[in-house]
Amino acid sequence: MKSLPSYYSGLGSFREMFISGGALLCFHKIETPPRRARIKGLYLSPAIFRRQIQELKDEGFQFVLPRLPERGLFLRQVSITFDDGFVSNWEKALPCMTEFGCRAINYLVADRIGQTSDWEAREGGEADPLMNESQIREWLAAGHSIGAHTCTHPRLSLLSRKEAREEIFSGKKKLEDRFGTPMEHFAYPYGDYNETTVELVQEAGFQTACTMHRGINLSDTSPFELKRWTARYPSRTFGNFLRRFF
Repeated sequence: MKSLPSYYSGLGSFREMFISGGALLCFHKIETPPRRARIKGLYLSPAIFRRQIQELKDEGFQFVLPRLPERGLFLRQVSITFDDGFVSNWEKALPCMTEFGCRAINYLVADRIGQTSDWEAREGGEADPLMNESQIREWLAAGHSIGAHTCTHPRLSLLSRKEAREEIFSGKKKLEDRFGTPMEHFAYPYGDYNETTVELVQEAGFQTACTMHRGINLSDTSPFELKRWTARYPSRTFGNFLRRFF
């Protein structure tokens, strides 16, 4: 198997891996990064997003919710996941996914709906707008899903058990009450978690939870530690240039 970059920008190097198990891709902001963006890796231009989705569609991949493949049965399946619920997901990604019959899940921060990603500002990034209730309902009406991403997007491993429980349980209930749909899927903010976090996510009744560990998911992978590849634009490095040909 070819050496892989630390992020996903196209199927090329990942083809062999993606047909061997359950593949998950993680997206954040579907827009061209501002010139002075401080965390450019969270941005992906609509043109590159469209190219990535079309490539997967043309290769015969099915778009499914996060799950583990059945033992010994590896189909061309990929899960498109979005973290945080940015407005650009609704504005730019939604029309593209409709065109290609792609279905995705968006992990929402329950107490920040219709506001901005203030946690990013605290981390040195940009506080960008998040989908409001009407836009989320349009997302659902288009056939997409939503999952939980806590109430306020904290680093869960740094919280007390009581605080982490409140973030996980309340975030789930608030989304269920607001949108009338069960929250079965969870994503750890920043990909940050520990044993206590996993226990609480299971106790809350989630079926899966996504990390930010890179890799493929097999039938014996823990459903509460699903691996994902961050999707972003290709870096202009000599190594990535060579991967186009070898």
